[in-house]
Amino acid sequence: MSIVLRDVSKTFGTFKALDGVSLTVEDGQLLALLGPSGSGKTTLLRVIAGLEAPDSGSVLFDDGDATERQARDRGVGFVFQHYALFRHMTVAENVAFGLEARPRATRPAKRVIDRKVDELLHLVGLGGHAARYPSQLSGGQRQRVALARALAVEPRVLLLDEPFGALDANVRRELRRWLRRLHDELRVTSVFVTHDQEEALELADSVVIFNEGKIEQVGTPAEICEAPRTPFVYRFIGRVNLLEGLADGSGVIAEGERFDLPAGAAPRGWIGFRPYEVELSAIPLAGHIAVRVRTVNRLGGAAVLEVETESGQPLRLEIARDHPAAAVQRGERLWVRPTTLIAMTLPEQVPLPSL
Repeated sequence: MSIVLRDVSKTFGTFKALDGVSLTVEDGQLLALLGPSGSGKTTLLRVIAGLEAPDSGSVLFDDGDATERQARDRGVGFVFQHYALFRHMTVAENVAFGLEARPRATRPAKRVIDRKVDELLHLVGLGGHAARYPSQLSGGQRQRVALARALAVEPRVLLLDEPFGALDANVRRELRRWLRRLHDELRVTSVFVTHDQEEALELADSVVIFNEGKIEQVGTPAEICEAPRTPFVYRFIGRVNLLEGLADGSGVIAEGERFDLPAGAAPRGWIGFRPYEVELSAIPLAGHIAVRVRTVNRLGGAAVLEVETESGQPLRLEIARDHPAAAVQRGERLWVRPTTLIAMTLPEQVPLPSL
């Protein structure tokens, strides 16, 4: 089922949580809402679910306008960050709850419910845990139970609010891969909220970047990373280096060197590049910027160099630990050349991000 949001706004007191948000979620898509805390992600998810009513705008499902429908009438499954399992119920009883709570006229027979619960527990890898209680499960297992409970009512849309936020890093990575495989099998239209960039970029078909109640950019993970459209997205997604210079036709002169910008980029007097997309030299070379090393941190198989240009602009460089430049010492000089510049077209009225 597809979801269309049209000019949705929501205010809490004087705080504008959503400011004219319009968005389309395609049928069968796994979409991530990504942004910092307070940017409006969870509010939008709750508006889709019917747990919050928008002040203005509309929510459309492919069968019509759902703006005024109650949450129970939208066919939505919701998975909360902190599981929200009933502690006094077994795993099987938790999964069956949504079906057993239906009015008698639409409630399936007990044998049908039992069969469905058994199928779902096997689907989420908890086939032998039906008689256990939530307190007897790990955090990752509880989240799988919460997902099975949401799927039990056969939702047309699955909504997940920071589904792995309460779990440790290793369990998060494992469950991300598992959820992606599960979605590919079920193809339920799904929207999940996260502030974890890696999570969004690894899991989602499409990513929506939120900031201060507005959408900054919508795109595939590759589009978001390789072609950020606003200063906020540029700064928010991954680490970047911004180097001020002087616009020169289709390029920028920075630190005495001229750099041709990628097609589609507007010369605005600066260049941008990722810390790992660089070439380093211990001797001066044409097209390379002279820098002085401030700090060197060797982390696992990588070395992170914090350096400064001759004009005092800070840069971060990331190289393999066995790279010859990784042996450099504080105060020594290197010469740097970006291998890939990021294209970003900005309207003239948008200020450049500060360094």
